Amino acid sequence: MASEPVEKQEQDGSSATPGGAVTGPPAVRIEGLWKRFGEQTAVHGIDLTLPAGHFIGLVGPNGAGKTTTLSMVTGLLRPDSGLVEIGGHDVWRDPVAVKSRIGVLPEGLRLFERLSGRELLAYIGRLRGLPGAEVDKRAAQLLDVLDLAGSQHKLVVDYSTGMRKKIGLAAALLHNPEILFLDEPFEGVDPVSAQTIRGVLERYTSSGATVIFSSHVMELVESLCDWVAVMAAGRIRAQGPLAEVRGEAPSLQDAFLGLVGARGRAAGQNLDWLGGGAR
Repeated sequence: MASEPVEKQEQDGSSATPGGAVTGPPAVRIEGLWKRFGEQTAVHGIDLTLPAGHFIGLVGPNGAGKTTTLSMVTGLLRPDSGLVEIGGHDVWRDPVAVKSRIGVLPEGLRLFERLSGRELLAYIGRLRGLPGAEVDKRAAQLLDVLDLAGSQHKLVVDYSTGMRKKIGLAAALLHNPEILFLDEPFEGVDPVSAQTIRGVLERYTSSGATVIFSSHVMELVESLCDWVAVMAAGRIRAQGPLAEVRGEAPSLQDAFLGLVGARGRAAGQNLDWLGGGAR
């Protein structure tokens, strides 16, 4: 399906509008990406360039198109039209080269639940073509760092939400990818597990790798990321270094509300009957 005409979003600016200067080869380059589901358009011909070696947040309200975009970027969902390149390789023309370079923790991750955590990592590592001894070494280290060593022989079906997120992260990191894609990695995770995941991700990016994760929690993004893209209604509203997207706003939350519309601030004003006990 041919792309519909769409106003090009500038890629060489450095303001709190679509833009944000990117130097060096980008981790991800997206041009004219569209996705429709029947009569509904989920992603409206977006252009996005994400720099390598950064902790990047793809932020937006529920239904903004974040998960659909990440699914297309990582080869899990075929776009209607548009270009996606990771590390200079076309995701849909050269999927093997791309998937060897990325790790993915998708929303609603489905795991082999009748395997133990240790067995799952051993299986994933061998699917990736890693030598058995190397898989065992890396698995042991990841299980220890992610505080799963005590549960490594428990079946995944018996893992809590936080444990499932952590074993999914371990599986995504096992082959030491250049770029890690995470869809709402902290959703439903307890504070202790969240802090553990955060520490691992910060260590990973400090080595020069790239993390791209979606979230609608602005405080989390502001504390973790140095580069953000704001998405709403299937369109990119702003992209660039966090400080530039935030601009003069006191917080990323305030800048975000200004970019996507602040209707929610007035929510409840017409509910004059609400509160004060049952009537």
